[in-house]
Amino acid sequence: MKSAVETLSPTRAKLTVEVPFEELKPSLDAAYKKIAQQINVPGFRRGKVPPMVIDRQVGRAAVLDEAINEALPKLYVEALQANELEPLAQPEIDITKFEDNQTLEFTAEVDVRPEVELPDYTGLAVTVDDVTVSDQDVEEQVQNLRERFASLSEVERAAADGDFVVMDLVAKKDGEVVEGAEATGLSYQVGKGGMLDGLDEALTGLSAGDETTFTSQLVGGDQLGEDVDVEVKVTSVKEQELPELDDDFAQTASEFDTVAELTEDVRTRLTRGKRLEQAAAARDAVLEKLLDLVDVPLPETVVESELTARREQITQQLTMAGMTMEAYLDSEEQTVDEFEADLEKRVRDAVAAQFVLDQVAKTEEIGVNEGELQEHLMRRAQQSGQNPQEFIQHMLEHNHIPEMVSEVVRGKALASIVEGATVTDESGNHVELKNLQPDGTIAEPSDEVDEAGTDETAEEKADA
Repeated sequence: MKSAVETLSPTRAKLTVEVPFEELKPSLDAAYKKIAQQINVPGFRRGKVPPMVIDRQVGRAAVLDEAINEALPKLYVEALQANELEPLAQPEIDITKFEDNQTLEFTAEVDVRPEVELPDYTGLAVTVDDVTVSDQDVEEQVQNLRERFASLSEVERAAADGDFVVMDLVAKKDGEVVEGAEATGLSYQVGKGGMLDGLDEALTGLSAGDETTFTSQLVGGDQLGEDVDVEVKVTSVKEQELPELDDDFAQTASEFDTVAELTEDVRTRLTRGKRLEQAAAARDAVLEKLLDLVDVPLPETVVESELTARREQITQQLTMAGMTMEAYLDSEEQTVDEFEADLEKRVRDAVAAQFVLDQVAKTEEIGVNEGELQEHLMRRAQQSGQNPQEFIQHMLEHNHIPEMVSEVVRGKALASIVEGATVTDESGNHVELKNLQPDGTIAEPSDEVDEAGTDETAEEKADA
């Protein structure tokens, strides 16, 4: 077999392959054997029909087609290996010449991994925000803790912001009840938001037994995003009573004896969370600095495929959170065009980062041992809230282990670059990245999730 490669662009190549007919004999024999198993010919047992009989009964052309279909994948892979090409997608194969007992010729156009010329990435310098925990931050966390231990008492007055109400809800479209959009005895805190637009405003001022109707949009179901009439009836109003912030509360709500000790622990936890955020920001800043120093050509089909996957992830996460895309964009103060532009930039940066880190790993001869892979799989299972054994079994059954290996390799490559970088905060202090894990992730040494961490947006979860 002879093959030649033509570079169509930095990310696309065209293979031209010539295969002498004699090299197709194993595939031709396999084709005759397969067809012999599929046909019934009087006088011959199934599977024992001679080739010449198959040619008469089925036709030589059908045999050749079967042989080509069997041979092409292997021939294509051999041509890739011979020309040291790494494909990124399925090829577009075109048979340009083939006749019985003649040379087979075909071409294959495919997106390929671009060549990346790495810059000098030793000692990259980046700056990150200072770690600051204000008294207000501490007070908010303590307040949240008090609310967790609060009690509720029923009151005979109109509902106000912060009160809890028990209510019945039903959504109607053109006078008909929307299937799945009704609930009774539902408990809700006025002012909390996140359920239905306009609900807080409708509830404010209602007393037990009062009801009203307002227009809103459902966040799920067949009527997702459509205007509906929502009837709400309040059956009770309860006032939240917070416990006194004293030593007794500290002993009830924590392992500490005094409020001072509890408050100091909250500050320590917040500081730890801020340091995790700072370490993640440093890692991301180093990667961004590296990407600014290198020009990486990106295959558009790969970018488009990743964009589609990201959009589907975000849509799924928003649906699970009970939020429409319109509501999400409003919360982020983004237009659709701004969201799409931001998402595309994220995807392009992510794809470029993969190519760059793969090249760094190749240059530095970075590999993965079984222990590192196992640790990474355990961490991924923990992050997704799945049973580790079930997660690993799923990865094995769906052939995702190579992806996990690539994640670890890229993480180790990034970690090596970050460890050699110079990181300072806005005040000029050197930042030690003690939370940087060997696979490039950021976590406490015990992998405990810090309770002071902030919630991720749908996009941030999609990038994780």
